[in-house]
Amino acid sequence: MAHYLQLGDIPPKRHIQFRRPDGALYSEEVFGTEGFVGPTSTLYHIHPPTQVAGWKKLYSTKTEYVETDVMRMRHLKSADWAPKGDPITGRIVLLGNADVEMSICVPAEKMEYFYKNGSGDELLFVHFGSGTLHTSMGTLPFHEKDYIVIPKGVTYQMEFNEQPADAPPARYLCFETMNTSHILPPPRYLSKKTSQFLEHAPYCERDLRLPQLPLTVDEAGEFEVRIKARDSIHSYMYDYHPFDVIGWDGCYYPYCFNIDDFSPIVGKHHMPPPTHQTFEGHNFVICSFCPRVLDFHPEAIVVPYNHSNLDSDEVLYYVEGNYKARKGIEQCSFSLHPQGIPHGPHPGTVEKSIGAKWTDELAVMCDTFRPLHPTKAALEMDDPHYPDSWANWKSQPQGDHGDGKTPNTW
Repeated sequence: MAHYLQLGDIPPKRHIQFRRPDGALYSEEVFGTEGFVGPTSTLYHIHPPTQVAGWKKLYSTKTEYVETDVMRMRHLKSADWAPKGDPITGRIVLLGNADVEMSICVPAEKMEYFYKNGSGDELLFVHFGSGTLHTSMGTLPFHEKDYIVIPKGVTYQMEFNEQPADAPPARYLCFETMNTSHILPPPRYLSKKTSQFLEHAPYCERDLRLPQLPLTVDEAGEFEVRIKARDSIHSYMYDYHPFDVIGWDGCYYPYCFNIDDFSPIVGKHHMPPPTHQTFEGHNFVICSFCPRVLDFHPEAIVVPYNHSNLDSDEVLYYVEGNYKARKGIEQCSFSLHPQGIPHGPHPGTVEKSIGAKWTDELAVMCDTFRPLHPTKAALEMDDPHYPDSWANWKSQPQGDHGDGKTPNTW
């Protein structure tokens, strides 16, 4: 993030003496990016953060892709994916490339250790469930429909609340950068002089939920921190709690943003997907398709035109709402439409949508600028008949506008 934040106790100047109540020095840590010319925060620890022991490799995280030479539209049905693992070990990569990996997690167990991604940023989208993200930079309560941005290097522990008996199990998506880039708001939303969100941006500083107290845990014992780096998970042991930060300040920290706080940009004619953009990393973007007023030209066609996004693969995750422009789509479905193949509304949905004034769809999209590849887990969810769902199209006669009910527009 580009916005300055201070939490806890810090000295009046950087890199000067700052002492504990017992007279010993707090340990200063400059938490910086891009060779210390990018966003940075400065943390003050009770103990030197370099005191670790017992390091060992636990397991590989290198993703194996399949059908890398196959290009077709896909529909992945993940609604029935059984809970497994904890909020880290339960992540299952479905699609990815050299820039970004997309996984789902339906955790079955509590996270008994702490975790740090030393390879890339993470963007989590919480579909079901609530809880607290405990981090070395403060606490972040989260709930359904929250995006959680976790910058590279932040140590955290994700704790879910127990779900009600009649509620679906906790579930979230994870987008992880694989190319060392950072997940940030689109530059066009920000002032070049101050990095303030501009008036045309669909969200602003007031919508972001920042780390909060309690911050510091001063506790001795044996604490495991697992670090992802070099395509592996490594275990490190600390004899003090890793959240021993007494205070910090800077512009690099985790935060939450709820998708319901995104203010859709609407127009007289159909607006293209970049108007829904929410975040971006190098070679990929994340968009939020939210309930909104539809196009208001008197002859508007409110579902999208057929389109060939010639430079991008498009993945859409369906959160809730009406999906009538997609046959067989359900909550928790993923659709993948690769570059090189035109795609658009399913047969009959264009005429049926005419006259609709509102859409209640809610979906998260990721567009990538390199082809995405599936994993074996993705193939287990894949509907092989999805590409045939555009077949046998017959045009409706002019004037047959269907029932005018709410359409799904992407």
